[in-house]
Amino acid sequence: MGRRFSSLSDAEFNRLFRDFKFTAYRLEALQRYDVTYEQNEFSRFLAGESRGEFPGIAEWINGTVSRAVAAGKTVSRVHVVELPMSDYVRFECAWAYEHTVEAGEDVRILPVSRREWPAELPRYDYWLFDSTQLVAMYYEEDGRFSSAEIIDDPRRVVEANYWRDVAQAAAVPYREFARTHQNQLCVPA
Repeated sequence: MGRRFSSLSDAEFNRLFRDFKFTAYRLEALQRYDVTYEQNEFSRFLAGESRGEFPGIAEWINGTVSRAVAAGKTVSRVHVVELPMSDYVRFECAWAYEHTVEAGEDVRILPVSRREWPAELPRYDYWLFDSTQLVAMYYEEDGRFSSAEIIDDPRRVVEANYWRDVAQAAAVPYREFARTHQNQLCVPA
């Protein structure tokens, strides 16, 4: 196995997002992520407040997505979303995806019922850069980031490409999903 990262702010991990040449793809499998840079905003969302400033997502939009898109690169993701949506997924859709899509990220949602996970997809997250560099993302049960690992095994890289293709073919663009599930994306009462 390759290099392991214990922090999302690791310089080498973040370099992957600057140095990719063509594509950066993410498969998201969790229904809740517990990351430090979103805690205040998630609490505000649950309290029914309006979005306002969101420094964590602003850095992603301005520092990664916009810069990559301006350079002709593609940043995309598929989030497998269990229905009914968790509060966190509702937050992510309304307060993050809505804005990253506007910046040029191709966000797609693959809605599934809670007991019907797609048989051809894994239940873990990963990043795939330029279809050649695989980074497995590991999280605790409560959604806290544990570590990330560069996977050097060529079979696993090929498998991740297959999963990407399956997920993208089955998913719908974020805005289509948002229109269909608009009543569920509202701020909690």
